[in-house]
Amino acid sequence: MPKRILLVTGKLAEPLVRKYGRGCDVFVAPVSVAAFLTPELIVRYLKKAGIKSEDYDFILIPGLVRGSAQIIEDELGIPTFKGPRNAMDLPQVLKALEEGFKLSKEVPADDLFSFDALKRVEDIRNRTKNKNYIEEALKKPWNVLIGNLPAGRDFPARILAEVVDAPKLGVGKTVERALYYLREGADIIDIGMVAGERNLEFVETIPEIREKLKEAGFEAPISFDSLNTPEIEGALDYADLFLSVDESNLEVLVTEKPVVLIPTNQREGYFPVKPPERVEFLEKLKEKALDLGYKTIIPDLILEHVPHLARSVTAFQLYRERNPDDVLLAGVGNVVELYDADSVGMNALLAGIAKELSINLLLTTEVSAKAKGSVRELRRAVDMNLFDMPKDLGFDLLILKEKREAEWRFEPANEVVEAQNRPVELEPVYFRIWVERGKIWVNAHKGTEAVLTIVGDEPNAIIDTVLEHFEISPRHAFYLGRELERAYTALKLRRSYVQEVELFQEFYMDTRKL
Repeated sequence: MPKRILLVTGKLAEPLVRKYGRGCDVFVAPVSVAAFLTPELIVRYLKKAGIKSEDYDFILIPGLVRGSAQIIEDELGIPTFKGPRNAMDLPQVLKALEEGFKLSKEVPADDLFSFDALKRVEDIRNRTKNKNYIEEALKKPWNVLIGNLPAGRDFPARILAEVVDAPKLGVGKTVERALYYLREGADIIDIGMVAGERNLEFVETIPEIREKLKEAGFEAPISFDSLNTPEIEGALDYADLFLSVDESNLEVLVTEKPVVLIPTNQREGYFPVKPPERVEFLEKLKEKALDLGYKTIIPDLILEHVPHLARSVTAFQLYRERNPDDVLLAGVGNVVELYDADSVGMNALLAGIAKELSINLLLTTEVSAKAKGSVRELRRAVDMNLFDMPKDLGFDLLILKEKREAEWRFEPANEVVEAQNRPVELEPVYFRIWVERGKIWVNAHKGTEAVLTIVGDEPNAIIDTVLEHFEISPRHAFYLGRELERAYTALKLRRSYVQEVELFQEFYMDTRKL
């Protein structure tokens, strides 16, 4: 790492930069906020201060500065790069520099760490896509081939995303849902049939669904999830994997394709709840299936929701200890859907448990609103678990909480006043805001008539367009800005948005009142 480093900042951030940039010199530009700086301004201020090429080996400018640091390097002859957006991340950046990490002149350092970590993920995944690697891996008993996709201990955990009640959706909507899942990170599309119904005509459309996915650029395997024996028999020539085979239909569905075997007898309503009994029953079913002529058995001990989650995890652990080479599947979506808690941490934890127990296939869905994003969350969790410890990787699943608290605080002015509401005067134009199809929509009304609709995905652009077409008071503009930002946050978090309704319950605030 260069010995002489100059950190550039603004007046307000100076204390934090000096605190976290120990060992470096700090140049405080004559601006209050570092984000107001430009490369051209920094050059001017540094030249005015008499900074020369021989003074420093390295200059770090704030990550919030827009534009390229190349201008500074060209003018001063000192290698210049972008540091982090937040001064608290300076220790991590300086440590990375010591280890030879290369910074960018255009991209903030914190973004680079994320890019670097995700590149390492892709490197790992690409190694497992190598033809020779796959051929050697498939010779081992703990790996299997599902369609054209290898799965097992020597590959990242594969995600099955279920299109629930596919016959009710029809081919078009099923394909639409499947494409969404694949773009979110799913590896296998699971066609979920309707319980208690027989939809043999829909089974015949599976080749059409596969072809439409292929036309969109995805050659993903298709699994078939049904408890109806005729439906499964009809799908034997079309799907790559079959779920929910148990004692009740084992003898009539013999196939060389992979099947997921569960420890039940659906016809008789039998399901052993105690882990040892469940494991022994499934082991006997597996042995019977192999004797009947099944070639690839994927056991699923059935991951139960709370209050029976612990016993089902115990069953998985016991089975894994007794059968170290089996490829296993677990339905994590069942746990998430039946727990009124945010899905992000639950998916992360379930993926971690799956890694520990070498559960190679994870089945999920996004039926309810609270489970939206589960496929993407699982994919990120699986990627995090490609490393020894899912911590300090440069990417994470911290969506609503933060890794560490920001220390931004400024000295108040000599005069401090309490904020007070004032009466609001009605204006001739008012606005109605809603979120639809990934965009923010705004209707401008005069009386009962909508006179203009503005659509966009960035609050500043929308408010600029509003101000271009209408004269509104500063108070009205502030109100619109607040609501547009709330709508934007709802878009990012895939939440519903209702104008003037808070996005989040006051859970923590209420706790403090107790």
